[in-house]
Amino acid sequence: MLERAGRALASAGRVLAHAFGGLSDGIGLEAGRMGRRLGSWIPSRVHVNTLINQSGPNTLARARYLARNNGYAFSAVECFAANLIGAGIKPSWKSPLPVPEIEEDGADEAAKAASDQKKSVHELWATWVTEADAEGITNLYGLQKRVARELFIAGEVFVRLRPRYIEDGLSIPLQLELLPSEQLPLWLTMPLSNGNWIRQGIEFDRIGRRVAYHFWRVNPGDITLAPKFGERVRVPASQILHIYDPLEAGQIRGLSRLTPAIVTLWMLDLYDDAELERKKTAALFSVFITRPDPDGEFFDKEKQSASTDDGVAGVKLEPGSAHVLLPGEDVKTATPAESGQSYEPFQYRILTRVCAALGLPYAGVTGDMVKANYGNQRAAMIEARRRGEAVQKDIIVVQLCLPVFRAFMDFAHIGGALNFDGYADNPRDYLRMDWIPPRWMWIDPLKDRQAEILAVDAGFKARSQVIEEEGNDAAEVDQRIAEDAARADRLGIQLSGTQSLRSIIGSAPPDSDPNAEPVEHLVPDPSGKTLKAPTKKPAPKPTPPKPAPAKP
Repeated sequence: MLERAGRALASAGRVLAHAFGGLSDGIGLEAGRMGRRLGSWIPSRVHVNTLINQSGPNTLARARYLARNNGYAFSAVECFAANLIGAGIKPSWKSPLPVPEIEEDGADEAAKAASDQKKSVHELWATWVTEADAEGITNLYGLQKRVARELFIAGEVFVRLRPRYIEDGLSIPLQLELLPSEQLPLWLTMPLSNGNWIRQGIEFDRIGRRVAYHFWRVNPGDITLAPKFGERVRVPASQILHIYDPLEAGQIRGLSRLTPAIVTLWMLDLYDDAELERKKTAALFSVFITRPDPDGEFFDKEKQSASTDDGVAGVKLEPGSAHVLLPGEDVKTATPAESGQSYEPFQYRILTRVCAALGLPYAGVTGDMVKANYGNQRAAMIEARRRGEAVQKDIIVVQLCLPVFRAFMDFAHIGGALNFDGYADNPRDYLRMDWIPPRWMWIDPLKDRQAEILAVDAGFKARSQVIEEEGNDAAEVDQRIAEDAARADRLGIQLSGTQSLRSIIGSAPPDSDPNAEPVEHLVPDPSGKTLKAPTKKPAPKPTPPKPAPAKP
């Protein structure tokens, strides 16, 4: 019934389109017309999964080529990974132990127990971070940076959780292995006898949940592993973390972030090569000797000499030398065309287009600071920060950091490194934490530091939030401050320090009269550079009443 209704509606639509002259005669949206201007533009209507299935391998191969050979693409990859991961996105674990209010009995003991529990988790995590890489090349935060690179180049990467034996001597029996996009075949789409479907290498059950990944045993492009080519292995989905940023609903495989800029970068590379060859030719000081009648009897001897020298004239250009030419000979120099004044503006405009496609700041991709100033640099960094924070919190933390920490806690209890009561029954209570990304650097840190001080002192922001935004754990910072203060006091070290803004505002100036009126509060200068007390206008003097006129 539904099919018949759909065919009837489609037929009615065709009749109406024919009756009103079609879309090319002004009916419908201009963007959907098929007139003279847009008649040749017929984009594909297939889903992004179909596009990735058809063009994904070539797109990925070209993206990897540019990342390896093109300076701008390589710089873009490093800019993305450095701003996204930096020195690593680190956890700040929160103990589930209840801590009563400060005034209640036992508050100190409960706070110490929670602090000790947090310290044990963080110490074990710090030890395992150095052992996490299954290849033994880097640590966990180095793996995060490699994940960021693959996320930019290939649009996706797979992380396999590799359980280890207790006898291996690791702090917890778990390591991580990175698998590139090419190791999961895009073309593998087929039904299975159990009712599941394999779509682009990923096995889904009947309700659309991922249950397994069908990987090549080795990277099909690695010639050093040729004896194992053609072997596939089914890995349960519980052991695989698929990190990718889908652009459309229903997308199941990643797409390179270089995709919108691949053609432009390639054509710009060819153009730059041509300009370099032009400059190379111009740098060669070529001299040509012309003759009016090279076949005459007078030039037989010179012709024979030239044939033995491959046509190269036997004239040496030396400082202060003079050469006598034969009758009829003339000397001309090569004057190749210059690049012209349009080369640099053209390059700048094309590179801004590339940076817009990649979503990265111009200075970060090109390293060009000639046109940079405080205003445009700050605006570019703010926009890059917004985009970076979205990827950090929605992709890296959700798809990588949280599952890795959950596996860390599971294997820590399996291996006996941790033994928290109630973890097996309710592990969610032990997975509460804050993930601290690297600190975002600013152009003028003094102004930003002053703004943070004002926000904290005015109660608009918590001090712990400022510490976490700088990539540190607030509890650890407070502990280190207390330890430093105790050590300085024990050794008799006196530090000048800096008076807080709150104390500056609330205290009276030195040598002031304690009975005087309170000090005026400091307010920000309109320029935001300094703090000064507001000027107070003196009270107007009372005007004496005019004397009444004398009576006559």
